Amino acid sequence: MTWRCGAMKSSIAAALLTVAVGCPISSDVERGAAPRGTGAADSKVVRIVSSLPRTGSAVAQTDTIVNGIKMAIEEASHEAGGFAIEYSDWDDATAAKGSWSAEAEENNAKRAVADPDVMVYIGPYNSGAAKISAPILNNADLLMISPTSTWPGFTKEGMGDANEPGIYRPSGRLNYTRVVPTDDRQAEVAAAWAKEMGIESVYILDDGEVYGRGIATMFEEGCVDHDIDVLGHESIDPKAQEFRSLMTKINATGPDLVYFGGTTQSKGGQIAKDMIAAGVDAKLMVPDGCYERAFIEAAGAENLNDRCFLTFGGMPPDKQVGKGKEFVDRYKEKYGSMPEAYAIYAYEAARVALKAIGDAGRKDRRAIADAALAIESFEGALGTWSFDENGDTDLLKMSGIAVRNGAFEFVKLLGE
Repeated sequence: MTWRCGAMKSSIAAALLTVAVGCPISSDVERGAAPRGTGAADSKVVRIVSSLPRTGSAVAQTDTIVNGIKMAIEEASHEAGGFAIEYSDWDDATAAKGSWSAEAEENNAKRAVADPDVMVYIGPYNSGAAKISAPILNNADLLMISPTSTWPGFTKEGMGDANEPGIYRPSGRLNYTRVVPTDDRQAEVAAAWAKEMGIESVYILDDGEVYGRGIATMFEEGCVDHDIDVLGHESIDPKAQEFRSLMTKINATGPDLVYFGGTTQSKGGQIAKDMIAAGVDAKLMVPDGCYERAFIEAAGAENLNDRCFLTFGGMPPDKQVGKGKEFVDRYKEKYGSMPEAYAIYAYEAARVALKAIGDAGRKDRRAIADAALAIESFEGALGTWSFDENGDTDLLKMSGIAVRNGAFEFVKLLGE
């Protein structure tokens, strides 16, 4: 995907490493550019960067995420704390993979660290990618604000590997924050919702990645707590083209529900298609990693209608109220369409970045990170909320979503 700014020639655009809001360069140039050097910073400029999959099927989601970031900066007149705010939209995906890549995410993190004007890193989109960049950014005291990464181990002990979250904080200081609830909360309410729907047995699949495997494992624990019989749990290979033999095996166990811990990009849609093809007469439940229009398109609406259910940390765009609804209305007026689910979280993340820059009052990474971590009673598009001592939001609202008539439909609030 390529953007152009006025009559700027592509040869000049390719030489640029960063751009002001409203004039992003080609994602191909962003992905392939060499890291910026450590020359003198521009004392009047603070740069915010995002690292997101801008190639592959997640692009419809990340387009709206980038739009949300831009809206926040534009509404602040490109200024915070007396500094001119610039924004760069970086790609952490590759065309060959069609999703995020460890090498691209690592390069983005190192590039951000090497640029003395970069004070805030928004992203990444995927928890697996965040495991790569978090320690790199932590060593540089560079504020990290994720609108989407939900793996609990970034901030909580006892939720994943034995050495988490310490491995993401090699400096011993905190720099990671997020504006979304964590997967332990989502998995807990998903299991409770399944029980409420009358589910007595489940077969669990995951994509083997940090996010998918993690939330599926926590969902399994929730099922045990709610006396739902777990008939099996295994990881798929997201590189596989189809899963019909697996579905035939699952069908023989007769589950009431198939749960897939993963994303659209790790074959959530194909799982749904192959369930139908193999005659699996069960509901399908997926987490927020599949909460995007691309999931319905990949699966086919006819394979999801009235049988697919999702959980999501927050409220859908069309159910926002107050400042959240105001954001959605402005977004629709500006871009002519409804934002995807995480656009509002990206908008909130950017507003947090701007507040932290303003509160710090100086161009200092540690000061800006500390200012963000100290945020309390923030009156944002998501409501009034605070960061806790670990950098997690205290907003825990969760939604239950169903696919009906080829679209996502809000069903109820979960966990209340």
